[in-house]
Amino acid sequence: MTTARRVAAVTDDALGTHDTVGLVEAIQSGEVGVHEVVEAAIARVRAVAPDLGAMAYTAYDRARVEARSPRGGYFAGVPTVVKDNCDVEGMPTRQGTDAWTPRPARADGDLARMYLATGLVPLGKSQLSEFGFSAAAEHPRLGPVRSPWSLDHVAGASSAGSAALVASSALPIAHANDGGGSIRIPAAVNGLVGLKPTRGRLAQDKQLREMPVRIVADGVVTRTVRDTAAFFREAERVYRDLSLPPVGDLTRPGRKRLRVALATTGAGVAASPEVTALTLETAALLESLGHHVDEVDPPVAPGFRDDFLLYWATLALVLVRTGRREHGRSFDPARLDNLTRGLARTATRGLPRLPGAIRRLRRSSQLSTAFHETYDVTLTPTLATVTPPVGHLDPTLPYETIIERLLAWVAFTPLHNATGDPAISLPLATSSEGLPVGMMFGAAAGHEAALIELAYELEEARPFASLTVG
Repeated sequence: MTTARRVAAVTDDALGTHDTVGLVEAIQSGEVGVHEVVEAAIARVRAVAPDLGAMAYTAYDRARVEARSPRGGYFAGVPTVVKDNCDVEGMPTRQGTDAWTPRPARADGDLARMYLATGLVPLGKSQLSEFGFSAAAEHPRLGPVRSPWSLDHVAGASSAGSAALVASSALPIAHANDGGGSIRIPAAVNGLVGLKPTRGRLAQDKQLREMPVRIVADGVVTRTVRDTAAFFREAERVYRDLSLPPVGDLTRPGRKRLRVALATTGAGVAASPEVTALTLETAALLESLGHHVDEVDPPVAPGFRDDFLLYWATLALVLVRTGRREHGRSFDPARLDNLTRGLARTATRGLPRLPGAIRRLRRSSQLSTAFHETYDVTLTPTLATVTPPVGHLDPTLPYETIIERLLAWVAFTPLHNATGDPAISLPLATSSEGLPVGMMFGAAAGHEAALIELAYELEEARPFASLTVG
């Protein structure tokens, strides 16, 4: 069991121990007022900020103004943050980097417009790794985003700031997005629920919609399944992709017993013995609930890891080469971290192979569709090993060291980014150090409802530990 210091923001204030839905009910009943809820959240974020390093930009005065007359929507008055790679009017978008001098965004991006239309009140923006490339947000100048479960450990992936704030109970819900696991990884590390939705499920900013393979999806991190379910229900009322079946209003477990495919090997990497054992325990739990589990080889095409890495690296190359045009003369590639620069070099060498890699990544959705004709749901660990300590993925390390460690840790999540399928990480296990270990469930495109209903069932059968309960 870890002896490292933990950070919990819960105190006797208007937020109390409410999850998001509980807070909405308290506001709607008049038990608490929006102004006092927002003030309580500001105080909590300020209290944990020195330890967690989770905030990229604060907009407390703006939040106070909104609290006086919150916009409509189910979440009216609920405090949140937006990850700092999405534009919010009046706030700079820094992308986790020092490479340019940021300016306030002139307007909300498509994601922020949809997200805030649900009534959520932004207190600012949360910190991420540079451009979201690393699975640990360790800023060379500002320092790391730390897990509230252990300040000696990273908060995981580029949505680290959002996850750290929610796990510490500073906020009930926060925006996250996922291009290789960055909703699911920080959810796993911080004991949260993290659902990466089907490609196209939510509104998305223009630059992400135009990617050759649309690997990025937006969502939230929450402490309870009902909060995640409520968010997707409300988001669907603002924005609906008519090509997908609706998620709907889900409030309880499903009745259908599922065919579950279990795998403990990801893209060329087997989970550690400890994580494998915890995954098998989760499989046993599923069987005890009446689901049928088969251990299978995952539907991962040969060479998937190399193809995904090349595509990921190409995104870095594009950002480096277009930086001056996008951000003006203040852009200085010398201020980029070693991971971004190393990825750009990798992409430069691999450009002749890029068309084939894109073709194969697009084809991965066909393999997944065929696989899900046999199995309703997949079960894997979210990550191949337990949470690494701060410094393990330090972006000032040599690129070769960082990328080797990244690929050894993040072996399971990228497949769903390539296929566009939904996947959810649930905090169903605990490491020998007492840290959360996420279990990941995937489904066919458009089948978020199956994942949410299963998540309700598992939450009921094995209640999630938190920093305030259990």
